[in-house]
Amino acid sequence: MQQAASLASNRQRWVQLTCGVVCMAMIANLQYGWTLFVDPIEAKHQWGRAAIQLAFTLFVLTETWLVPVEAWFVDRYGPRVVLMFGAVMIAAAWSLNSIATSLPMLYAAAVVAGIGAGAVYGTCVGNALKWFPHNRGLAAGITAAGFGAGAAVTVVPIAHMIASQGYEAAFLTFGIGQGVIVFVLSFLVRKPPGDMPAPKKLSSLPQSKINYPPRATLSKPVFWLLYAMFVMVASGGLMAAAQIGPIAHDFKVADVPVSLLGVQMAALTFAISLDRIFDGCGRPLFGWVSDTIGRENTMFIAFTVAAGSLLMLVYQGQNPIVFVLFTALFFGVFGEIYSLFPATCGDTFGSKFAATNAGMLYTAKGTAALLVPAASVVAVHFGWSAVFAIAMCLNLTAAFLAIFVLKPMRARFIARAAEEAATTSAPVWTGSQATH
Repeated sequence: MQQAASLASNRQRWVQLTCGVVCMAMIANLQYGWTLFVDPIEAKHQWGRAAIQLAFTLFVLTETWLVPVEAWFVDRYGPRVVLMFGAVMIAAAWSLNSIATSLPMLYAAAVVAGIGAGAVYGTCVGNALKWFPHNRGLAAGITAAGFGAGAAVTVVPIAHMIASQGYEAAFLTFGIGQGVIVFVLSFLVRKPPGDMPAPKKLSSLPQSKINYPPRATLSKPVFWLLYAMFVMVASGGLMAAAQIGPIAHDFKVADVPVSLLGVQMAALTFAISLDRIFDGCGRPLFGWVSDTIGRENTMFIAFTVAAGSLLMLVYQGQNPIVFVLFTALFFGVFGEIYSLFPATCGDTFGSKFAATNAGMLYTAKGTAALLVPAASVVAVHFGWSAVFAIAMCLNLTAAFLAIFVLKPMRARFIARAAEEAATTSAPVWTGSQATH
């Protein structure tokens, strides 16, 4: 009977993970598809790129900074109601975009989209961390892959619809479709049961013996070090995600045909498609690697490769093949922050409050988004190569912080937590729930 319960629990884990991946794919275009709309909106309304990109910043700010609130509802009431709410919001957001005739309307739609995307994102990542305490890096990576690669299959259809029917039709059609799918899947998603059998194979990585509630987590220096590193790495990736269209046009490679492995597309469309694929594949890959060799070691590798990719774009970014290949490589190692940081947070602060704690850390993405408009200003005065150089330095700084500061700090923190758990009645994680 115990074996049957364990098998049922394992199946349910993967059902939950699959639902989370699909839901994440449905919100991917809200961020990664945005760059396709910037120039068409500018062509119609002449509001200016910087003013239009402020909508992207507002989206990311609301998507990230409200996640702790939405994750608190997930921890308290379960994931279903939060996903339903998110589904309605993301459908409403792009519907509003389709009729926006002023910047305030565009900004309002961005706020609505951010609220909806944050509800879905925080729910799915938090649920994955709870269902897979034994393999958090892989679970968070697979879930985040839906967000990273979800736009890959729709980039070309959206681009074609924008070209043939206008960006308004693309906003309305894809917005409603994405919302409906998330709403339907919300009926299948649930939190782990209190009596869920512990997995047979537990993670060999150090994990906290104490479940730290959000207020306690915010008081720990290690949390703020993770936060600072997240901001450093996320800023470059968000800038590239929001500005890759304008960058390609300014580099004069956007419409240049590029042929790779028998496939030929315009460089910008090719780059965005490959970026989403590499981004999506990188998240579970680096999550799995981090489960094997450690979180900080994996961070060092990924952040260093990202810096090297940016260096190539500084010197050779106006070559269309280099542009396509190295933006893809950059996104392949950038997206892993959305698996590594939540997994590291869960390992460090425990599983019971994993959704809320990871949500608080995720607000670093919103902080990083504040730098996206600044990138446009820097580009005007010094060129995109200067923007890439700044992002490269931030990635290198984060890489060395991971190895030389975060790694020893976290080891000491987890060791102290183990000592405290052994001598007090602090809540200890035993596989599926906190006990005393």
